[in-house]
Amino acid sequence: MPVITFIEHNGTEHRVEAPVGSTAMQAAVNNGVPGVLADCGGSCSCATCHGYVDEMWTGSLSSAKADELDMLGGALDMKHNSRLTCQILLTAAMDGLIIRLPESQI
Repeated sequence: MPVITFIEHNGTEHRVEAPVGSTAMQAAVNNGVPGVLADCGGSCSCATCHGYVDEMWTGSLSSAKADELDMLGGALDMKHNSRLTCQILLTAAMDGLIIRLPESQI
């Protein structure tokens, strides 16, 4: 299982294991990572699972699709490396993925 590190805005790190085929959002929610609200449950319709993919990983992930980009447009403090964690489908190659969380989701 890949290990994903979520880093809260205050620097607190949470290292969680997640099954291949799950999403980064599911990994966060299932492990009680604060700052990932996931209000819509992962259907790409709320942007409350917004995160920043660490720079060393941005080229390794598939690009965001139009619906994800539309939702990110409504997220607070969007950056070039912003992603909805519900749209990051985990693979074994993502072991070590780092996702930083915004100060607020709403």
